[in-house]
Amino acid sequence: MKRTLTSALIAAPLVVAGTFATAGGLAEAVVAPAPAPVAVAPVIIASGKDWTGAYAGLSLGYGDVDADGVDGDFEGTTFGGHVGYNYDLGNVVLGAEFEAIGTDDFTNDETGLELDQVLRAKVRAGYDAGNFLPYVAAGVAQATVDGDEDEGYFYGVGVDYAVSDSFTVGAEYLRHEFEEFNGGEGDISADTAALRVSYNF
Repeated sequence: MKRTLTSALIAAPLVVAGTFATAGGLAEAVVAPAPAPVAVAPVIIASGKDWTGAYAGLSLGYGDVDADGVDGDFEGTTFGGHVGYNYDLGNVVLGAEFEAIGTDDFTNDETGLELDQVLRAKVRAGYDAGNFLPYVAAGVAQATVDGDEDEGYFYGVGVDYAVSDSFTVGAEYLRHEFEEFNGGEGDISADTAALRVSYNF
């Protein structure tokens, strides 16, 4: 009886140790698989400005005239109003505009000839750069000098900046050409630069 109890006490630790060795000590570690990567959609940033719509505004500028066969300075201040419409195609903005320009003391120093007004029908093509719109412009013009009228053409560049959805400010330079003005032999060229402000409808 005493020998049986002693044998049991010796065997018990061996059984327990063998159980632990089999259960966990010699088993391979289980590694969880890494999570699959998640695709993230790209963030598209809108320019925030759609140039499509009608507008009307005012301009204030300066002009210089070069007339064949006429001596003396021929320059002065210009002011006027314009109405137009733009259509935003994405990167390109197309537009049409009508403008009436008056003058203040736009008189030749030596001859007394005076530029009374200029009417312009204009087409514009610009690049949509968000709140900025740089553009090229061209069209036909009618000038009145001392009551005589004649038609010519013009071309130039400009830029508009959208201060808000309702208001736009800008600057524009145009070169005008009137060949054989009013049936005469002389040509007239005119350069104008103006600051503009417009209300967008």
